[in-house]
Amino acid sequence: MYVLSLKKRYQIVFGYIGNLFIYFPVLLMIPVLFCFWYPEEWGDSLYFIASALVSLAFGFAFKYWLKVKPGTPISVQEGAIIVVFAWVFGIVFSALPFIFAGILNFSQAIFESTSGWTTTGLTLVDVTKIPKIFLVWRSLMQFFGGAGFAIIMMSAIVGPGGFGLYHAEGRVDNLVPNVKSSVRRILVIYFSYAIIGVIALKAAGMGWFDAFNHSLTGLATGGFSTRAGSIGEFNSVTIETVTIALMFFGATGFGIHYTLWKGNFRALAKNGEPKLMGITVLLFVPLLMASTFGYLFSHASESFRHAAFQAVSALTGTGFSTVDFTFWSQKGLYAGLYLLTLLMIFGGDMDSTSGGLKQYRLYALIKLIGVEIKEFFLPRSAVVRTEIWKGESKRYIDSNLVKEILVIFSLYFLTFGVGTAVISFYGYSLADSAFEYASALSTVGLSVGITRPDAPSGIIWTETVGMFLGRLEFLVIVYGITKMIKDAKLAFKVEDKKPRKFGGNENT
Repeated sequence: MYVLSLKKRYQIVFGYIGNLFIYFPVLLMIPVLFCFWYPEEWGDSLYFIASALVSLAFGFAFKYWLKVKPGTPISVQEGAIIVVFAWVFGIVFSALPFIFAGILNFSQAIFESTSGWTTTGLTLVDVTKIPKIFLVWRSLMQFFGGAGFAIIMMSAIVGPGGFGLYHAEGRVDNLVPNVKSSVRRILVIYFSYAIIGVIALKAAGMGWFDAFNHSLTGLATGGFSTRAGSIGEFNSVTIETVTIALMFFGATGFGIHYTLWKGNFRALAKNGEPKLMGITVLLFVPLLMASTFGYLFSHASESFRHAAFQAVSALTGTGFSTVDFTFWSQKGLYAGLYLLTLLMIFGGDMDSTSGGLKQYRLYALIKLIGVEIKEFFLPRSAVVRTEIWKGESKRYIDSNLVKEILVIFSLYFLTFGVGTAVISFYGYSLADSAFEYASALSTVGLSVGITRPDAPSGIIWTETVGMFLGRLEFLVIVYGITKMIKDAKLAFKVEDKKPRKFGGNENT
């Protein structure tokens, strides 16, 4: 009876996955629309059409074979399994156009696709040589990856089924009590900023194609660029200013955006994440200026301009740059690289498109330290409750949050240490290795030149795993895998206890 029930639950899980990939071809076909403006690339559209057909066949096979009713509720644990498989299959199908076109091999294509969907921005392609349709696809992967598969799947999931999925992906910003209404509001905010970004970048001096791509990847804190020199190739203070604004918008939690849109400035003022993010930038910009002034820049204004842009790009997890970090490494400017590594580790707000440890957890940790100091001077019987705001919601720091911070921080630094060691094993300095892997694990995209097409497979796959773990924040993957292993063990245990017939006699 238990095995039958378990089988039905997994039918629902994989039915939802199939449902997603029936709709996934819509995303794969969006780049094809750009061929109307660039007709010379119609031939390249065949690679996307073929990939869309593969996804469609996969989706139909799962959905109609398993026959799942729309709206069937799923738990958070089952949602974790869906999220893990959805990301894995989504990355594979998104890599197919690069493989079919012969632009990248399998390992490289998976890396590029993972970098796109996780909004990292590390790349193995030469953007000056690949067709525009692939540049658009890279930008779209980052834009939709910033929203997350949980958001995208709301178009395929009806009713209570969406709740487990939404929270399984690590989102806590319920803008309104109804999850689907929250998703709609997030998408309205997200698409509105993207449109404003395109117009602002065009007005700042970019062409429409560059403005479209950089608005999407800037807001998604992804960092894929249409130029080899990233934002620095435009050499425009106005463009850099608009990009900084987009990066900050992307790294700010959707709950905080919603609070701002509603005009609830009282609640907005109580949110600590934006304040901490601003203070961090203000502290690190002078330090970056001091570590590079005289070595790279001879004027204070120029030093401030580049230090501010790099600081924001690293902290928000975007990965745009106006300087060549390979040159920093060659010059031995390790102090600057370590400062940027710290910013990448810190990351942006919770429930934003950014990666890293997240400002919410850092802010909670700072408040906890303050409380411990305060309690030292209070009577033992005194009870102190520490509030922390998330959008319009007031919460209190409790043991569950403390445990989450401890687990996330431990898993992050354990993975960071292993990844850094693997890269340094290939002969790179500790500063370069730490910088590159922090960029992958915190889904940033800045590089000192280690990540390139001829990089060893060991480095490519180590960074691929790091990007995946960093984007899903470890626990979702751990929960999903643990749930499947536990279910498998229980199923085998039940099967072993079933009576078996041998020659007409029953043995247990």
